[in-house]
Amino acid sequence: MERNVTMPTMESVKNFKAAMASEQGAFGPFMITSDPAFVEAAGYAGYDFVLLDMEHGPGTFENLQNLIRAANVSGVCPVVRVPRGTDIWIDQALDVGAGAVMIPQIDSADQARTAVSAAKFSPRGTRGTCRFVRSAAYGAVPGAEYFTQAQDTVVILQAEGQKAIDNLDEILSVDGVDIVFVGPYDLSASLGIIGQITHPRVMELIGEICRKAAAKGVQVGCFADSAESGRRLLEMGVRFVGYSCDTAIFMNMAKADIAAFHGEK
Repeated sequence: MERNVTMPTMESVKNFKAAMASEQGAFGPFMITSDPAFVEAAGYAGYDFVLLDMEHGPGTFENLQNLIRAANVSGVCPVVRVPRGTDIWIDQALDVGAGAVMIPQIDSADQARTAVSAAKFSPRGTRGTCRFVRSAAYGAVPGAEYFTQAQDTVVILQAEGQKAIDNLDEILSVDGVDIVFVGPYDLSASLGIIGQITHPRVMELIGEICRKAAAKGVQVGCFADSAESGRRLLEMGVRFVGYSCDTAIFMNMAKADIAAFHGEK
């Protein structure tokens, strides 16, 4: 009896998009350990996505597909941040099952168009076509169905500095941009107040970005050091909150448990 096989990531992509469209937003951690167990556990914990960091993390492409498998097992949407300046990574990350790709250091509309093109099949882009990749269940999903559904993967562009802010209107106008992600540390550095990510000027700019993006129908994402700062961003209009990272979450929980065990406050 023939099985009805579906794309392994698309259900979690639908849930991820629904979370972003809600007042609760989408909330998930950066993952830098490249350990599938952390990814799988994050899914079971109930995060809306896991952000697999191939820019700052030690992971390899071979390891990436196992991280995505772990996300699929626990039903969480795998978002992959690709290394900067490597369009081939966009194609390959999607081939192994990424539900969304995040592209760092987008400063202009031309760079935005190039990134979107790499993530979309013709006629919307230049992504290479192969229906035997993992994201198509190795060919078990019919080609026409796969190539149509795969166009729904999410494109996230990082606006990380003053140049990107200056060109924001043009970047937001590029067709196919789903989310503009603000890097508050890079933004603070470009303003000469490095590390002060809750500085009034930084928060003012994030608010301005939210207003401009809303007018263009684009969602805004941002990094949050804590759940509390994530809530503040949510109230400002951010709907994609990348929270801390797996190692920091583990360490903070461990410290809290140790303090509780010893009766410390």
